[in-house]
Amino acid sequence: MGFIFAGVGKVVRTSVVMMVAFLGSDGCASPLEPFEGPGVHVLFIGNSLTYVNDLPATVQGLIRSGGEEMSFVSVAKPDFALIDHLDGGSDAVDEIKRGGWDYVVLQQGPSSLRESRDLLIQGTQRLNEHIQANGARPALYMVWPDKSRYSFFEDVRLSYKLAADTVRGIFFPAGEAWLAAWGENPQLALYGPDDFHPSSLGTFLAALVIYEGLTGRDARELPPQVVVAGRAISVPEETVRLLQRAAHATNQKYTGK
Repeated sequence: MGFIFAGVGKVVRTSVVMMVAFLGSDGCASPLEPFEGPGVHVLFIGNSLTYVNDLPATVQGLIRSGGEEMSFVSVAKPDFALIDHLDGGSDAVDEIKRGGWDYVVLQQGPSSLRESRDLLIQGTQRLNEHIQANGARPALYMVWPDKSRYSFFEDVRLSYKLAADTVRGIFFPAGEAWLAAWGENPQLALYGPDDFHPSSLGTFLAALVIYEGLTGRDARELPPQVVVAGRAISVPEETVRLLQRAAHATNQKYTGK
């Protein structure tokens, strides 16, 4: 079951959004209105690695804690690759075409194998045609392999970096930041119970990486608090500061800032 999350409203199922957004007062199809809302406008397109722990809302919370605003919509369905969104499995293309976006964040599975890397790049290129035509900028959210394939982190990084470079997009190296955090504390529980989806801390670290990429601000200047999907989590300050350092150091490798 897939969901669309609206950052300025409640969570609703995809089918309901389609009915409300595409039917005019006469019951005929009508185009979506351009997206509006306070602050930067971000569209997230992905799968469960985006919607587990509500990564978009977690990024929004970080931006708000830094004194700015973000409004978002997230189109994410289980086990989806970007090509699945393109082939009519979701409303992703229609959401892009509505316009009003500053950034469109793209994500699929780890994509460490050659075939899945090719699909990631192909899906990114096809979606970017719509993204650029509607005045937004693409960004690639690097994820991570499952725990049993730990040695494939570099292959995941390469896939997402290549996809970002292909469209001159932004690279959000969240999976690489996980490695940086483990470099300081190998005991950090960044994987969730299934050893693939992120724990709350894993989502929070990914959100810190994206926060810096969207705002240009230093994550180390944020308060030492962990809030995931609007829920405060008790975490030692030294752990929060470690995650902030990991996010910043990893982003610096690609931005130099």
